[in-house]
Order: sequence, then structure tokens, then C-alpha cells
Amino acid sequence: MDTSLTFVGTATTLLRLGRFRLLTDPNFLHCGQRARLGWGLSSRRRTEPAVGIDELPPLDAVLVSHLHGDHFDRIARDWLDHGLPVVTTPHARDRLRRWGFQAAIGLATWQSWEVGDHVERVRVTAVPARHGPRALHRLLPPVQGSIVDLEREGQRALRIYITGDTVLVPELAEIRDRFGEIDLMVAHLGGTRIGGVLVTLDARQGTDLVELIGPGRVVPVHYDDYDVFRSPLTHFLDQMRARGLGERIRVVARGGTVALPPSTGRRPGSATADHVFGNAPGSPWHGLPP
Repeated sequence: MDTSLTFVGTATTLLRLGRFRLLTDPNFLHCGQRARLGWGLSSRRRTEPAVGIDELPPLDAVLVSHLHGDHFDRIARDWLDHGLPVVTTPHARDRLRRWGFQAAIGLATWQSWEVGDHVERVRVTAVPARHGPRALHRLLPPVQGSIVDLEREGQRALRIYITGDTVLVPELAEIRDRFGEIDLMVAHLGGTRIGGVLVTLDARQGTDLVELIGPGRVVPVHYDDYDVFRSPLTHFLDQMRARGLGERIRVVARGGTVALPPSTGRRPGSATADHVFGNAPGSPWHGLPP
């Protein structure tokens, strides 16, 4: 299997898509350090990243949903290769270029960026996300979700939806309408609140979004790494099971790698939500290279 997801922590994952390597929302702060959230706000990290930035393999691109310190931190700013394409919002692109990331690419909603050739290609398409209700989200940096397609010989091999930090808003329905079958949803959860107002998916909204989009599998991320997260993973698992969606969940332990099977055009139904997938010897995920 040459497609996999390694969970580093927060919303940071390493996607292995054939010959390509994509890093999402790089956050390598250590336990006890604070991530800056703007407007004088910050949050203290409660976990360690499973992989250090110096342990990453060579990368083809970085996907950044928005410029909050728990999605692109000062370690990433200082130590990532400044020549890498960073696919993000136009707002974040401008700041990243000022920081020396001259290959940063800002996508408007529904715009795409590609890497590869006719034999094997990865396409990243910006999709809607909104970091809170309209009255509040204007005070927060613009956010995008991403559809990541792996294509081989012009045929789709895998489609991933990365939600970004969003709440459940009507425009998310257009993702389903435009893209149809989604093989994997990487769900940014946590139920983050600012002044009591929800600004990321909590357990109920996260499950509502699964029902709306209908992905074959769901990998939850962004749920316990910072002290602003209020909705634990267990609440999401309970909601998913209660609605008969538990078999779609893949909980990946920090540092764990889960294989991403190719598109089949049908929904899986044989797995259980009660297993935490890591790199345990004897499992089909053991030994997969990142």
C-alpha cells in the first residue's frame, strides 16, 4: 500500500500519496508552549508532537488551512524549507511570502493546484470553511478546507476531504454536491470556543458534517492538544456510534500510520470504531513508511 496518513498531532498529518509527500497544518510546538491565536489570545499545548520537524521526510508541498499558531507555528516558520510550495488562503500566502516562503500559493475557493504528471498527479482544491459565525469569523483569519485528489493515468485513485477549522455552515453542502464520493474525511474537531462562541466542530456538529458529506472513512484530529479544545474525542465517538456511523471512524494514535485504500466507489462497513490504529506489530498498518 503506497497511500497512508501519519498523525503527528493537532491537525498536523503527513500524507503519503504515491510518490508525493504532503504535510498539513505544521504544528511542532512542545507541551507547555503557547500557540498564538491573534488579538492577544493564545493557548497552551498539552501534548508533544509525535514527530520532530527535523524528522520529516522530503516534502512536495505543505497545506495550511489558516494562519493560527496551532496550524503554522514559529517552529514551522523558522525550520521548514522556505522553497516548498505552501498551499493556503490568499491571506496566509501574503504573510508567508513576507516570511520568506516565496513559493506560497493562495487559492480562492474552488481553485486548484496540482503537482505531478499524467502518470500520477495530486490535485488540491480549496473548499469552503468558516471559523465561527459571521459576527465572529471576520475577527479570525480566513480558513479553507481542502479536497486532495490522487489520480493515476487520469483516473481518481483516492479523494480526501480535510475540513480545516470550521463550524457547520450551509456552504459546506456544496462540497458534497461538487465532489460526490469522498473516500476519507480528516475532521478538525475540538469544539473550540472563544468567548463562549463555537469556532470549530464539536462532537454534534462533527457528526452532522459526516452525515452531510457521507465520507467512506473519518479520521478525527485537532481534539485534545490545546487547552481551548472543549469537546473530547470520546464525545465524537459516542455521537458517531449513536447515529450508526461508528464503523467509518479510524482513530489514529499520535505517531501512528493508517493505510488509505484506493477508491472503490462504495462505503466500507466492516471496520470497528473501537480500535485505535497505530503501528502495532502484527497489524496491517505496522511498518508502513511515512
